[in-house]
Amino acid sequence: MMLKRIPAFIDPELLWTLASMGHADEIAVVDRNFSARRVAESTTTKKLIVLQGIDAPTAIAGMLELFPLDDFVDMPLSHMGPVEDHTRLLDVHREVIAACSRAEGRPIRSNAVERAAFYPIAKASFAIIQTAETRPYANFILKKGAIS
Repeated sequence: MMLKRIPAFIDPELLWTLASMGHADEIAVVDRNFSARRVAESTTTKKLIVLQGIDAPTAIAGMLELFPLDDFVDMPLSHMGPVEDHTRLLDVHREVIAACSRAEGRPIRSNAVERAAFYPIAKASFAIIQTAETRPYANFILKKGAIS
């Protein structure tokens, strides 16, 4: 892409998708094992954007260079928790929370969602962004904020 300050992995389709989202719209960023194509068919845009070679923390950090998280809600970030204990934070969750906190310049907390409950939330999102992330439960929902 021939634009300044756009992360190299953000192609025109992802750029359009992020720019088309409104305040409080949600986007799902999922791992390579997530049933992304099936779930994407139920999203607002019906878009599945696949990011080859990009892990979840890198993808989310790059996307947050272009839009803010919603600051009208306590937790503008959600993640799929492990089946055995959905409240347990994994390393990939901690890395994404840290990336979000850095991007926002404030502490960000993530809402732990049970695996089965995550799928309807993802289906109701604006689009699905599938990363090459191989770690399990690396599935996230980001709520877009307003740009002032």
